[in-house]
Amino acid sequence: MSDDTNTLYCGDNLEVMRTLPDEFVDLIYLDPPFFSNRQYNVIWGDEAEKRSFEDRWDGGIETYISWMQDRLYEMRRMLKPTGSIYLHCDWHASHRLRVLMDEIFGAKGFQNEIIWYYRGAGISKKRYGRRHDTILFYTKGKNWAFNADAVRTPYAKATVERFKHYIGNVRDGHDFGLQELNPKGKHPDDVWEISIIAPSANERWGYPTQKPEKLLERIIKASSNPGDLVMDPFCGCGTTIAVAEKLGRNWIGIEISYTACELMKQRLIHDCHAAIDSFKIIGMPTTIDDAKKLQHFDFQNWILRKSHAFANVRKTGDKGIDGFSFMHKYPIQVKQSEHVGRNVVDNFKAALDRVGQKTGFIVAFSFGSGAKGETARLNRDEGYYIELVTVNQILEGHTLTKDERGKKVLTDLPFKDNK
Repeated sequence: MSDDTNTLYCGDNLEVMRTLPDEFVDLIYLDPPFFSNRQYNVIWGDEAEKRSFEDRWDGGIETYISWMQDRLYEMRRMLKPTGSIYLHCDWHASHRLRVLMDEIFGAKGFQNEIIWYYRGAGISKKRYGRRHDTILFYTKGKNWAFNADAVRTPYAKATVERFKHYIGNVRDGHDFGLQELNPKGKHPDDVWEISIIAPSANERWGYPTQKPEKLLERIIKASSNPGDLVMDPFCGCGTTIAVAEKLGRNWIGIEISYTACELMKQRLIHDCHAAIDSFKIIGMPTTIDDAKKLQHFDFQNWILRKSHAFANVRKTGDKGIDGFSFMHKYPIQVKQSEHVGRNVVDNFKAALDRVGQKTGFIVAFSFGSGAKGETARLNRDEGYYIELVTVNQILEGHTLTKDERGKKVLTDLPFKDNK
């Protein structure tokens, strides 16, 4: 396995791909932001993600296609001569992306326009329901992996019944004998009916445009073999790399959102049972200096994810509460500051009072004597359990929690960061 495999890169995929070798990837799946309603394209609210969003949209469809073109040329460079690429899109830009793929991979590289059909939304009184996405399947060279047997589907009941009787195979006046169904199932076609992920499904990771694992299983099984390298340059919440991990493929993922990368790390460990030393994360903040360089919301999301907490859904006007601890939903305030003073503690106490809580955490780089003294007084004299937590403690692998009696504790996470 090369040094590049089983690696998650946090950063702009164009910049990352320009650093990677030629012709070393077996399969690429990409589910880029669709040229559609903007609210679905900024998922996590990270500053880097917002800047990337602005790059895609300023100038309309022509800018979007140019933005995609630069990235697709890099993917072609990285793809092996025997490699395949699947581009996931919808009706907003599929026609333009098909022309672009013909330009980059050649018309002869086109293999299938796959229709992923799903039930659910998309109904309108003015038109037919829009209930499918398009997946463009291209190859780079004359030979490529395609494992039809791995993705065969069951025959229809009517077909099975019909083949219980003799069906001749006559062509040009010659009878070639009994026709039989393949015991492994029907050859896969280019219309796939796979359900979208239910809101309460165990595989859902809080990502609005998350694709079902069954969809990626079909692609990865059909167009790669165990030990091959699968790449997803728009990782999102990591469905591609999670499925690749489960199927014994090597993988590379790229994602611009720090928050999404932190979530993917947790998904690999807890859902895929991957050992922490079996993969790498490059580009995530790992030091105090890195943390100080982050934009405000990046820093806040990063701290909350690292401490197994979750963000307050109200990004602004949050009344002094940035997030909540995972276990007991205790309020958390995150300050990207040194020498935090007493006024922060006073304001946080007021925030706790507003939500009827006495337990909570303040996270900062360091705390002044005023903050420490006021916290000690509130905890001793007024029955509060406010914990002052440093960023360094979070970096050392601690999470925010308390025991059932409200006793102040910091409990180690089950894993440490890759450096």
